[in-house]
Amino acid sequence: MRVGIRCDAGGLRGVGHLVRCVALAEELAARGAAVTFFGEVDLPWAAGQLTARGLPLRPPGELAGDAVVLDSYTLDPAVGAGLRAAGVRTCAIVDGDLRGQVADLYVDQNLDAELLAPALPPGATRLAGLRYALLRTAVRERRPAAPRAARPGPPRVVCFFGGTDAYRAAPVLARLLAATGAPCDATIVAADASLRAELAAVPPAPGQAFTVVDPTDELPALLAAADLAVSASGTSTWELLCLGVPAALVWVVDNQELGYDRTVAAGLAAGLGRLGALEPSAVATLRALLTDPAARAALAAKAFGAVDGRGVERVADALLQG
Repeated sequence: MRVGIRCDAGGLRGVGHLVRCVALAEELAARGAAVTFFGEVDLPWAAGQLTARGLPLRPPGELAGDAVVLDSYTLDPAVGAGLRAAGVRTCAIVDGDLRGQVADLYVDQNLDAELLAPALPPGATRLAGLRYALLRTAVRERRPAAPRAARPGPPRVVCFFGGTDAYRAAPVLARLLAATGAPCDATIVAADASLRAELAAVPPAPGQAFTVVDPTDELPALLAAADLAVSASGTSTWELLCLGVPAALVWVVDNQELGYDRTVAAGLAAGLGRLGALEPSAVATLRALLTDPAARAALAAKAFGAVDGRGVERVADALLQG
């Protein structure tokens, strides 16, 4: 089967759509499907995700396949309608709002999405909830057999905010880490040279060490070894849950707020608030996680039970067997 995947990455669009589509593409290719991406990918790191997996990238106007996956907030609804009318099996990956897109299969991988009941086109199916979280092989293969135990000593922290960090969260959270005064060894991902320079000017507190790195394919390995992650709410949250990494989250753009609220309310991560208007308790929340291994272990155990890492299998079954 030929499967076309339509998504974009870069600038303010970020890389979340592409990362979850790459996860699905890995599973489809492993089952013998010929997968081609169609879209605009203008970030070297994001384009490298396709190149490393031998996934071709074509212009969006050439979209074709026996089945097509659509993952975009801005795609004209006529695209899905036209594909479906032509008999092409069409899957739309959405985040709550269907945005008028017409498809045979809808995938909403978000926490509590199964509690919603949007109106679907006749004959369409919807897969909703964390059971369908689309996670890359590099994440899934590092899922531990059991929730991680508390580790003594200064915690290893990984701070990352997507492939672009368009709203420059990394320096804000680095300063928050420093403000806790708690010992830690933090690896902070800088999406570009200007962010790296700004991070270099953030002095760690005594007992802290900050290592600034470029966007890296080794992020899943870094997270698997981390005692705490500090990140933006988004698609990467489900990776953290699968790995059982205790996390402190911020939300950066409006479409992250609902997922942030649900994740924090469910006790699956700690909440620091909105970037630019962090909670007054943000420093205290982060300090408590840095200094209390038992609290981190409790958060990790709850996170671990929320995502089993088999979402790509379930979605591939539905797409290929429909």
